[in-house]
Amino acid sequence: MNKQADRSFMDLPASFFPDAALWLSNGAALSLLALAARRVAWRGLPLPACNAWMGACVLALALWLLRGGVAPGLSFHLLGAGLFTLMMGPWLALLALALPLLALALSGQADLPALGLNYLTMILPPVALSAAALRLSQRALPSNLFVYVFVNGFLAGGAGMFAAGLSGLSALGLAGAYPWDQLLEETLPFYFLLSWSEAFTTGLLAAVLVVYRPEWVATFDDGRYLGPRRRAR
Repeated sequence: MNKQADRSFMDLPASFFPDAALWLSNGAALSLLALAARRVAWRGLPLPACNAWMGACVLALALWLLRGGVAPGLSFHLLGAGLFTLMMGPWLALLALALPLLALALSGQADLPALGLNYLTMILPPVALSAAALRLSQRALPSNLFVYVFVNGFLAGGAGMFAAGLSGLSALGLAGAYPWDQLLEETLPFYFLLSWSEAFTTGLLAAVLVVYRPEWVATFDDGRYLGPRRRAR
């Protein structure tokens, strides 16, 4: 079925989905946010890093506004979710990335009823994938700076972008918004190409941050990744 959707800066317009799906996705997103809020160690958060993380939320909002698209629900933009996961850890990243989404909705540039669905398709997959890649690399790969930047920054960042695109296209396909062949053959390759930009951006910024501002990167530990060769700061 083809439906007209209002102009929106978010990927999935509410008009493509039944009310039940929107309510369920909003409930699931709120439950996930509540779980994340309980898992964050609020008292241990360093104040300088918190200021940097809030600035990252503003930059993410600006990044999401720089987008291109071919049709309602089929838009392309960088996410930054992998970098947020490295900087803050997965639970705080899930909370922080909800702020730009909410800001878009409150400003009238997104559909409020589809907020949860966009969160579950655009934010959850890359954060979960980045967190899993970080844990796997810590267990199975050598603990050095190259592994941290290349695997957790470059590879996980790009894979997270592709996972988010695949999740959004799956939601559109299941809703009947577009034919499956159009989504898989004409649109999915664009997300594959965009994932390389996401990978490069995440890897580059991760490398810069661990060198110049390691205190802003909660998942980076000098003792683990630099060992006895760590710099005196």
